[in-house]
Amino acid sequence: MDRIIYTAMAGAKQTMDRQAVVNNNLANVSTTGFRAQLSAMRAVPVQGAGVLDTRTSVVASTPGVDLSAGPITRTGRDLDIALQGNAWLAVLDNSGVEAYSRRGDLQVDSTGLLMTGDGRTVMGEGGPIVVPLGAQVFMGSDGTLSAIGEGEDPDALVEIGRLKLVTPLNPAQDLLRGDDGLFRMAPDAEGEAVFLAADENARLVSGALEGSNVSAVDSMVAMIDNSRRYDLQMKVIETASENAQRANSLLSLS
Repeated sequence: MDRIIYTAMAGAKQTMDRQAVVNNNLANVSTTGFRAQLSAMRAVPVQGAGVLDTRTSVVASTPGVDLSAGPITRTGRDLDIALQGNAWLAVLDNSGVEAYSRRGDLQVDSTGLLMTGDGRTVMGEGGPIVVPLGAQVFMGSDGTLSAIGEGEDPDALVEIGRLKLVTPLNPAQDLLRGDDGLFRMAPDAEGEAVFLAADENARLVSGALEGSNVSAVDSMVAMIDNSRRYDLQMKVIETASENAQRANSLLSLS
């Protein structure tokens, strides 16, 4: 009976891990540029003494990310951008290292630094981009930012920088998703960090935002499926416990 209990217990644990992935996706159904994390389960042989070929356990894993595009919504806001094709926006993570995002709700902080909506510093081709405070900013389709100073004439329009847009050759294989939701290039053969060069041909649409590619309906269905699977595994454990109790009762009568 112990083997039944351990097999069901392992399945229940992995179901909970899978549910955590589904919950995270569902929580980000309205997050700009979010990419859904995939989850999968696979059978693995049980390790240890007394192994039987018919006994297998289950392991949950996150083999990758759904990189399909999310819906585009027109906002009319000059600093909202939707990246086209496989283009990505270069930002800085919490440790100051370059990473990549599809989040396009840009804003200017109190010091003039250009940031994403979740507080990531946006990288330009020459480093972080600083916008003159109070200036009106315009975005070109190639990521070029131009600004008119407060109180100045339209003729005073000047270029202040250009977003660093990158395009990985094979996003599904080259990009790795971090726990912070940002994407990074896979390390090279020596384990060194790899950074993409700016792509002159990458394009964006200003005045629009790309939404999350998470389907609320699919996530709810997955959540219900996980709940039922967990209940089934708990039922197996309960049945194994009842069988053990009956066996003990029979042994006590002999």
